[in-house]
Amino acid sequence: MANAKPTLVRPASGRFILLTLVLALLLNLLPWSGLTKLLWPDFIALLLVYWVIHQPREIGLGTAWFLGLLMDIADGVLFGQHALAYTLMAFMAQILRPRIQMFSFWQQALYVFGLLLISLVIMLVTRLAFGAAFPGPLYFASSALGSLLWPSLSMLLLIPQHRQRRRADDTYTKLANK
Repeated sequence: MANAKPTLVRPASGRFILLTLVLALLLNLLPWSGLTKLLWPDFIALLLVYWVIHQPREIGLGTAWFLGLLMDIADGVLFGQHALAYTLMAFMAQILRPRIQMFSFWQQALYVFGLLLISLVIMLVTRLAFGAAFPGPLYFASSALGSLLWPSLSMLLLIPQHRQRRRADDTYTKLANK
């Protein structure tokens, strides 16, 4: 079922997109350990999916690759595993973009769950291929938590775009009334 009130929003500014991606990187780099580390969602992957769906001209596969390399360096893991996972996830989000946008935020969360899960599976297979141990089934819980955050994150990231639209509408109304 589609959203009840489809609204047009202004494109997000490049600075806003960059700010959100930097904040996501910082959230990913928080020094968690143990169970919290396993359950902590991958905020860069989550925001990549969001921006690929909502701003495909601004964020694409190159950005996904670059952010993946940054995460590889920051985590000190096999170079390229995040880059490969993020790029394939972003590619699939681009393909599914028209379909995902038809649904409500909670229905979109199911697609986001699949995309985040694919990213985790790609990283896991890469690690296992190079001799790492299987981290256990809780490894996949972060994709479920990330998809549960999707509706809130989507609404939060749309606020500045609606605010810009309201300002433009107010300006147009003032000019039209003169």
